[in-house]
Amino acid sequence: MLRIIKTTPLIILLLATLTPFKNFAQEKKKKPQTVLREVQRHKMRSRDSLLRSLNKSDTSINSLLQRVEQYTTTFNQINNSLSEGLDTAEVCQGLPPVVKRLNKIDSLTNTHKSSTLRYLFVLRDNLDRIQDKLEGWQADLEDVSTKLIQNQTELIKFFKDTTLRFVPADSALRISYFEQRRSVRQLFRSTDSVNRASLSKVNVLQDKLSIAYTKVLDETDQIDLKIKRFAIKAMAGESEYIWFAAIQVDDFKAALKSTIKLNKVLFYYFIKSETVTHYVSVLFLALIFIWIIFTRSKTLHYHENPQTILDQANFINKKPVIAALLVATAIIPYFYSHPPVVFLETLFLVSMIFSLVLVKNNFSQLSYSFLKRLFGLTIIYGISNLFIQISNIDRYVVLLLSIASFVTGLIFYKKVKQSPNDHLPYTGLALKIFIAMQFLAFLLNVTGRFSLAKIVGVTAVFNLWLLVILFFVVQIIVQALFLQFQVKKEGNSIINWLDYNILQKKFRNVLVTIASLLWLFTLLQNLNIDDWITDNVSDILGESRSVGGASFTFGGFVIFIAVIWLSSIVSKIISYFYDVSAQRVTDLSIAKKKNRTSTLLIRLGVFSIGFLLAVAASGFPLEKLTIIISAFGIGIGFGLQNIVNNLVSGLILAFEKPIQIGDIIEVDNRSGTMKEIGIRSSKILTSEGSEVIIPNGDLISRHVVNWTLSNSNRRVELIVAVMYGSDIDKVKTLLKTLLGNREDIMKTPGPSVFLNGISESAVEFRIFFWADDISTTLELKSKVLADIHQVLSNEGISLPSSKKDLYLHFPDGVPPQNLIEEAGDEKVIKKEINKNDPGQDQ
Repeated sequence: MLRIIKTTPLIILLLATLTPFKNFAQEKKKKPQTVLREVQRHKMRSRDSLLRSLNKSDTSINSLLQRVEQYTTTFNQINNSLSEGLDTAEVCQGLPPVVKRLNKIDSLTNTHKSSTLRYLFVLRDNLDRIQDKLEGWQADLEDVSTKLIQNQTELIKFFKDTTLRFVPADSALRISYFEQRRSVRQLFRSTDSVNRASLSKVNVLQDKLSIAYTKVLDETDQIDLKIKRFAIKAMAGESEYIWFAAIQVDDFKAALKSTIKLNKVLFYYFIKSETVTHYVSVLFLALIFIWIIFTRSKTLHYHENPQTILDQANFINKKPVIAALLVATAIIPYFYSHPPVVFLETLFLVSMIFSLVLVKNNFSQLSYSFLKRLFGLTIIYGISNLFIQISNIDRYVVLLLSIASFVTGLIFYKKVKQSPNDHLPYTGLALKIFIAMQFLAFLLNVTGRFSLAKIVGVTAVFNLWLLVILFFVVQIIVQALFLQFQVKKEGNSIINWLDYNILQKKFRNVLVTIASLLWLFTLLQNLNIDDWITDNVSDILGESRSVGGASFTFGGFVIFIAVIWLSSIVSKIISYFYDVSAQRVTDLSIAKKKNRTSTLLIRLGVFSIGFLLAVAASGFPLEKLTIIISAFGIGIGFGLQNIVNNLVSGLILAFEKPIQIGDIIEVDNRSGTMKEIGIRSSKILTSEGSEVIIPNGDLISRHVVNWTLSNSNRRVELIVAVMYGSDIDKVKTLLKTLLGNREDIMKTPGPSVFLNGISESAVEFRIFFWADDISTTLELKSKVLADIHQVLSNEGISLPSSKKDLYLHFPDGVPPQNLIEEAGDEKVIKKEINKNDPGQDQ
């Protein structure tokens, strides 16, 4: 008993001790894993707070290690980008030659060699190309510098990071942390050294570029000032009258030598520097050549009468290779920006030769003879145009060229007046301008204004030739387009969707406009006033003006009008293809007619988008647009009700679609087929061929009969009359059988025959039947009437006649002859009484 009493407290103590641990283990198993993570994170944050309070560290050792790893990754990325090298090789290699050329231009600008206008323009063209190249290099170096500055920002961030200076409290992790921090610091030093060296190199290059760019601007300003002074001097007179000028051979030799040397350098540099444009030009030449040759070949192989077609494309038919090369050589010079004159004249010489060949084979001998003489004069003019120094021999040569050109043009003009139809179009007008310019060049040269005389003479011959060249270019392109439409086409080819007559007219107008602009641009270039006009026009268009607190520019208005015009062109093109695709369908179902009606919505949508783009592109403040809309609202309230009513009605017609293109309608005693639904008005094509224009408001407010709104069926009514006394049931049976056996008459609803009336001479039947297509109603009605007449005739049923039968009843016992004699005697007596009675005439 005593032993039990002694052991009991021990057992109770043991149970009390074990029970809490058991319960705790059960509770631990019941907690989810997320709770355990939160507990551990909370404990870690608590320890970090304690360490921060003790100034041992600002974060956990894991955070420090992660930061070190992040810096290591960043530095490795910087090293990798720097190891690839900076994109400055082109600048390093190209800048010294550019600086050398600038020094050469500076020395030339300050010498007597720059005394001619041609030489000044050559120098300025070089400066323009150098300026463009320097601007490109500056943009490239700016990108490299920005990248290096970003790298340096990351390096400085590491250098200023104070958290890496703290020491972890854990001695076991401290050694590992110190090793990683030491390695990242070594990586930092090497990376910082390379990045600073690269940044310094780029900054030096940028400084050199800035110096060169500033020098280019200074030289350009100096040359522009010289050009301005030269223009004033040229107008006032550069030298004495021509009879006071003595011939100096040495000056001509020096000028010729320097001209050849400079043009060789310019041509070599141009060929070397414009590689991309050269490839584009060669590709354009290949495409034009393939298009013209392939179209001609396809016409010969696949067309039924190829010679008839090719006779309408005589330039391509007779000289296809020359035609293709002429188009290419005439257009390629416009691909380049400020090409050297020797390159332009080389291509121009080739174009002139091709034009001469075409003139010889297609026009009169007089035109060919004149252009052949002009060709020789143009070659001498072109050589003189290349000279960069003034010489007296050159002056005399230009004088003789002016006289020869004037006489040649005058003789040819007299012959043209005798037979104007045998030459190129507008030959007479072009010759008048040419003769006047050559006479002006002669006067300028005689009075001592040699530079102006050369400019005017060169412009006269070059632009006259350019008129001939552009004429052939337009004709060749139009002829190639014509052949393209004549060759054998696939059924789904887009060419089948186009109307060549409309396209030819529009496309020819576009080509003539472009050719006129190119001719005008070349004229300004030959007169050396293209840059001056460009600068002045840019200043006028770009200058900001203000009206009523709103600022605007003329350039914005030009952009606005241009975008609106382009959007209208695009909307017309889209609606044309959309409408043509519907017109190619033979059966106009309801869905297809609705698709054609949607053309109006497409045009409105494209035009609206174009208007918004025009407003945005022009820079017009949108908040001012509300003022304009308010002004329009006032105008609408006073005088534009009808216009707005028609516009809104057009939108209602487009969205609601009560009338579609192709519907047969009646409105205000006018009937016809709906041809077009426009924004303000619509067009109806009547059966007589006339087009009636109806405001859209009338189609909404008036009573409109639409025969084809839901279907194209039409009920036909006929009235048929037979002789009085005919068998009514037989006639009805014949008519029903006739109508029921026809396939062009609808079965549902079926035809009907009714007795319409009985007169003293005829029996009338009223016939109703349905035609499935309203457009065939008249033709079907004619055929049915012909068949009815044939059936009734075959069955012996007579039609009513307009003759009336007279039945006479004589009294019994009286012969007809006595009655006739008595009647005759009565007439004689009455006639005598009338003659004796004087009052009968009253």
